[in-house]
Amino acid sequence: MSSLDGPEHTPVPPPILNPAGGANQVRVRAYNERLVLSLVRLYGALSKADIARRSGLSAQTVSVIMRVLEKEGLLSRGAPVRGRVGQPSIPMHLNADAVYSFGLKMGRRSADLVLMDFVGRIRMQLHRTYAYPLPEEILAFVTSGIQELEDRLDDKQRGRIAGLGIAAPFELWNWAEEVGAPPGAMEVWRDVDLQADIAARVSHPVFMQNDATSACGAELVFGVGPSYPDFVYFFIGSFIGGGIVLNSAIFSGRTGTAGAIGPLPVRGKNGDTMQLLEIASIFVLENMLRERGIDPEPLWYSADDWVDFGEPMETWIQDSAKALAQAIVAAASIVDFSAAVIDGGFPQWVRSRVVQATIDEAAKLDLQGVVMPEIIEGAVGAQARAIGGASLPIFARYLTDQNVLFKEVDHAERT
Repeated sequence: MSSLDGPEHTPVPPPILNPAGGANQVRVRAYNERLVLSLVRLYGALSKADIARRSGLSAQTVSVIMRVLEKEGLLSRGAPVRGRVGQPSIPMHLNADAVYSFGLKMGRRSADLVLMDFVGRIRMQLHRTYAYPLPEEILAFVTSGIQELEDRLDDKQRGRIAGLGIAAPFELWNWAEEVGAPPGAMEVWRDVDLQADIAARVSHPVFMQNDATSACGAELVFGVGPSYPDFVYFFIGSFIGGGIVLNSAIFSGRTGTAGAIGPLPVRGKNGDTMQLLEIASIFVLENMLRERGIDPEPLWYSADDWVDFGEPMETWIQDSAKALAQAIVAAASIVDFSAAVIDGGFPQWVRSRVVQATIDEAAKLDLQGVVMPEIIEGAVGAQARAIGGASLPIFARYLTDQNVLFKEVDHAERT
C-alpha cells in the first residue's frame, strides 16, 4: 500500500481478502472511520482529543466521525473523566454488541464454529470431531451450525453479522497417512473450493485464510501483538504451523507461505534431520498414546479439557521443546525477533509446560552470535484459529489493516 501524504488524506480503503459471494453487503466504510474504530480497538477506550492526537486528524473531523459512529451504535460512551481544568473528557469504546462474525476452524481432527463479537469475545460455539475431514461433512456442519447459532439470535442481532471467516489448512491431502486416513480418502480435497462451496450455501460474505496464519493474526490483534512488533509464532495443532510478524504486520512472503514453520529442519532424538512437524505436533502425541494402549480420543473432545497422560505426555513435551528450541534459534539467526510466541490447541497448563521446557532447552544450545528472542506463551489460546477466522469479515468491513494502523499512529506522533 502506498504511503499517505498528510494527516487528513483522501479516504482510501486498505486491501482486504476478497469475499466469496454473500448477501448483506453494505458500503465500504470510509478510511478515516476505519482508522478511528481501529484506534479505539487498539487502545481500548479513547477520547476525541486522544484520537485526534494519535490519528493526526483535526478535532472537527474526529467529532464528525465519532458522532456518526456513535449514532450507528459502533461506539459507546464511557464515564466522563474529569481533569483539573476544562470540560471532562469522555472515553469512547467499541460496542461489543454492534457487530458479530462467524469463524470456522477446520482442522484435521475437529472443527469449531464460533460467533464472535466486535471486541473479539466468543459468544457461542459448536464443536465437531471426526477421524478425518471430508468436504460434505464440513459443509453440513457449517450450514446447520450457522442456522443453529442464528436461531439463538433475535432479528436485530442477525442483522449485525458481518460474515464468515474460514481458517483451514491448505493442501489437506498432504500428510493424510499420519492422521490415519485411508489411502486416497483425502485426495477429494484437491478438487474442492471450500470458500466458494460454503458461500453458495450461506447468506453471508465468506473469507478464507490458512489456519496457522489466522491464529497468528489473532495473536497480533487480540494477544501480545501490541507489545511485540516483531515475533515468530508457533501454533501446535494436529500439525504445527505458524507465522511471522514484522513491523506489526503478518509477513506472508512471495508465495504466501512464509512462516509455515512446520517444514523447518531440526534434529530428532536420534540425531536424524526431521521436519519440525514430525516432532512438535499433536498427532505425534496421539500416536504415542495409541502405541501405549491409551485412548487418544480425549485430545480432540475439547482443547480446554485435556487430562495429564503422564509419561507419554511428558516425553512428547520434552521432545517438542528440543525441536522448538532449535527452530527458534534458527529463526533468530535470520531475523532478530523480539519474541517467539508458542500457543496450541490445548489447555493453558500444557502450554505453560511446553514453553518452560522450550526455554530450558534453548539455554542448552550454542547461542554464540544469536540474539535470542523472549520465549513466551500466546495470549489468545486454543481458539486462536477460529478467532482469527472470525476477524476476517470484521476487518474487511470496519477496521484498517494492522500495519497501516501503526504507520498512521507513527506518522501522527512524529508530526
